[in-house]
Amino acid sequence: MKTKSIHTAFTILLSSFLFFFVSVSAQSKTGAEAAEEAYRVGNFKKSIELYEGVVAQHLSEGKESPEIYYNLGNAYFRDGQIAQAILNYERALLLDPGDGDIRHNLQFARMRIEDKIDASGTFFLSNWVRSVQNIFNSNQWSKFAIVSFFVFLLCLAGYLFSRMLWLKKTSFYVGLFALLLTIVANIFAFNQKNLRLHRETGIVMSAAASIKTSPDINSKEIFQLHAGTKVKIKGTDANWYEIQIANGSVGWIPKELVEII
Repeated sequence: MKTKSIHTAFTILLSSFLFFFVSVSAQSKTGAEAAEEAYRVGNFKKSIELYEGVVAQHLSEGKESPEIYYNLGNAYFRDGQIAQAILNYERALLLDPGDGDIRHNLQFARMRIEDKIDASGTFFLSNWVRSVQNIFNSNQWSKFAIVSFFVFLLCLAGYLFSRMLWLKKTSFYVGLFALLLTIVANIFAFNQKNLRLHRETGIVMSAAASIKTSPDINSKEIFQLHAGTKVKIKGTDANWYEIQIANGSVGWIPKELVEII
């Protein structure tokens, strides 16, 4: 009798847990589907509200979705809120740097902002390495590193235990290349994860923001930035960010005028 009671209690507890899990999942899915439906019928403000709710729920669970940020950026863009669209495209691209649709929409949105800042010259090799790194996100590079390391181990075994000279040579060179790929993939994975965890860029959200020489409202204005411009955060001082723009210019801006990517 006691065993039956324990079994019944365990069944009820397990059923309650599964019901709760399914309910939460269904609510999240319903929120995203409702936002997508509102977008399809042209109700972009409602779509934004629903997608923002999904984003808030994801953040409370310690996760983020590039697809949700991308869709939210589309809704903001169609609603005419270009700075918010750029912000969410940037967040989506940070999580999935190899996605061509995100990159295309981000570039298209940037054409709609006022500031057209030419980037300062950078070494072409640095740009090439960065473009290769952005093919995958950190998780994908990690998987690539695991596969490359497995190939390296197979080649090492072939080199150590094979009696055929041609197989030894092939195993040596292929294994060396696989080891190099493993190292590079791990470096790229680390860099991508570091960018995601330590977010040092932001988007100006103010229609017109005065950039100061120092973190003081009474200090001299050196230039202005407008909504949608991307900045690099170099430091903080109380309620101010020290920022750098693409051409290398540096100044201070109030924190409330910038949204961190």
